[in-house]
Amino acid sequence: MERSGAESFVAGRGHRALSVLARVQAGWRRWREDRACRRHAIPDTLWQLTLARYPFLSWRPTEQLIRLRRLATLFLTQKEFSGAHGLVVTDEIAVAVAAQAVLPILNLEGGLHLYAGFVGIVVHGDAVLVPREVMDEDGVVHEYDEELAGEAMQGGPVMLSWRDVEAASEESAHAGWAYNVTIHEFAHVIDMASGGANGIPPLGSISARQHWAEVMEAAYTDFCARVDARCQTSIDPYAADSIAEFFAVSVETFYVQPLELLCAAPQVYRLLADYFKDDPSRHSAP
Repeated sequence: MERSGAESFVAGRGHRALSVLARVQAGWRRWREDRACRRHAIPDTLWQLTLARYPFLSWRPTEQLIRLRRLATLFLTQKEFSGAHGLVVTDEIAVAVAAQAVLPILNLEGGLHLYAGFVGIVVHGDAVLVPREVMDEDGVVHEYDEELAGEAMQGGPVMLSWRDVEAASEESAHAGWAYNVTIHEFAHVIDMASGGANGIPPLGSISARQHWAEVMEAAYTDFCARVDARCQTSIDPYAADSIAEFFAVSVETFYVQPLELLCAAPQVYRLLADYFKDDPSRHSAP
């Protein structure tokens, strides 16, 4: 049934009102973010020190570094850091974590909303031993301690070992595999933003989720087969632990050693490049 001219006019006026409201809300949000960035600006010396310590950040063009600094500042205003076992969380620690945490969402519109499901970040001085239980096929429960450099839980907090955060760039430079506990754990946060940790970040449609699952599962199956066959891999074998770990390891490799991921799993690289709207291989170190 056709709408009358009056109905069309009312509907059109309603759409315009919503458009105006959206612009007002966007302007208000931008004003608040600008004010937060002025009030809580990261000092120049500390920012330059952070870029120097984590080279995969400084590879980026100037305009991206400007956005990264702004996003890291906003992240710091929204999250609460606490040190475990007497560790004092200094500005150096907080900025190092923030700069790396926001790297995956740098080019995503409103990307900080992916981190809205938690507030707390707990920093330990070193790796943490966490008691675990596992039941075998016979129903027998086995207890053991697992050493963790980081852990992201649904609803938070995010736990990080400062020793591992601090050593990330050094270890990546000297090890055969990318290593970055901060990006790894925040990749888990992005994964869990769509529900459970299943290696699928929030996507806009069912077809996009199906395509993502097909590509990642095929790559994961192939990777596990290579690990089981004891083949040399340029991606940390820990990625074979689960599809969620495969996603998180792929994301940290994407940002820290992009050329390695591009060569080892080009289909995964393209998937991440499309999702994160980024192509680190274009500005990475040789």
